[in-house]
Amino acid sequence: MNEHRTTSDTEFQLISFDADLVSRYSGRGPRYTSYPTAVQFTDAFTEAEYREAARASNERGRPLSLYVHIPFCTTLCYYCGCNKIVTRNAARVRDYLDCLYTEITMQAELFDQDRRVEQLHFGGGTPTFLDDKQLCQLMTHLSQAFSLETGPSREFSIEVDPRSVHSESIELLANLGFNRLSLGIQDFDPEVQRAVNRIQSTEDVQNLVNDARKYAYRSVSFDLIYGLPRQSVASFDVTLDQAMAMRPDRLAIYNYAHLPERFKGQRMIHAKDLPTPETKLDILQHTIEKLTDAGYLYIGMDHFALPDDDLVQAKHDGTLQRNFQGYSTHGGLDLVALGVSAIGNIGDTFAQNSVSTIEYETLISKKQLPVKKGLIVDEDDRIRAAAIQDIMCHDGIDYAVFGQQHSVNFSEYFAPELERLADLAEDDLIVITNTAIAVTAKGRLLLRSIAMVFDRYLSTADTNKRFSQAI
Repeated sequence: MNEHRTTSDTEFQLISFDADLVSRYSGRGPRYTSYPTAVQFTDAFTEAEYREAARASNERGRPLSLYVHIPFCTTLCYYCGCNKIVTRNAARVRDYLDCLYTEITMQAELFDQDRRVEQLHFGGGTPTFLDDKQLCQLMTHLSQAFSLETGPSREFSIEVDPRSVHSESIELLANLGFNRLSLGIQDFDPEVQRAVNRIQSTEDVQNLVNDARKYAYRSVSFDLIYGLPRQSVASFDVTLDQAMAMRPDRLAIYNYAHLPERFKGQRMIHAKDLPTPETKLDILQHTIEKLTDAGYLYIGMDHFALPDDDLVQAKHDGTLQRNFQGYSTHGGLDLVALGVSAIGNIGDTFAQNSVSTIEYETLISKKQLPVKKGLIVDEDDRIRAAAIQDIMCHDGIDYAVFGQQHSVNFSEYFAPELERLADLAEDDLIVITNTAIAVTAKGRLLLRSIAMVFDRYLSTADTNKRFSQAI
């Protein structure tokens, strides 16, 4: 068991890796990018309910966040579980973009123009599948429909495939207002890359990072995945060295979830090539030690950041939150979702667009919003969501503060949950007192497992069938 301090500041605790506890508590469960999770969304939720939520949100007047889903990819990465379309059919892309432009206009009509868009994220698929002209047209439609923030407080990010961009594209994206890049690296090892059908050179990534620095992007983030075929501790150590040499501002280290029964592309991965559970844990432990020794601070879950990153500041000042893009610094925004399968959060509602591109485009052609599922949360959902956020983002819950914010007596409201948490306290994942719950150094790697205690919807069938393993 090794302990590594994420920062000298006491707000960042020790991380203690206990292999036995990790094995016992790393079962399947939600990532809690929302609560309730998308599993609870129902097709009983209607377009009319969404429109009413948008209308009511104008009375509150909170700033907006936009998520835009670009589902296209040129090749299939075998590990990927995202909603994607592998194509080189230009006409298909144009048809989708035409529908997306229409949806942007329809959505914008629901929200007051004085509500600034402080946060924008392009996800996929591969957003940089679009050529420079298409990216310009998309941003033009967004800027004409919504009031996009232009000042330094904006957080405009885009997921980038290093294989599909060049220096001019990075300059263009900066000129369009993007100030954060998220790079899908996964692994630099050539053998692993061949096994998952994602070949990209270290040199290409380094050139991209150099361009991002040249054009003054505020943040560059790398996504890596452990548990991919043909990985070992030694091979991933080389990937970490190569990644840290480029000094990205953030690193997300995701656990590969092998679910070939759900994701057809994963059937191309041979199970015999996957590292054993023991090797996966060794890779994770080594990664944590290496990143923290190199000065990266552990934010939570699978996220690390340099000390001057905005995520670290948000963790310090208590404004860190989780949403559908993971950890975020912009809380209190209404999230408008655009594109196939995209999920939004307006006031007390969640709404998801159709996951079928054909259905999405059909609904748009009928001048209907493509909302197919959703949920109106109740008071209990809101209270539980707050408890889960406190665990996931702030490593504990202060009963008095929580009670004041949500008008409940925490100990009474969550009496059954406190009883169930006793076992976790016995294993030193948390400390429970009369005034607070505090996540321990051992528990910081198992935040999902702690948060699951507050989830009233979970069942064994759900966790085994619908969710990935916590670690």
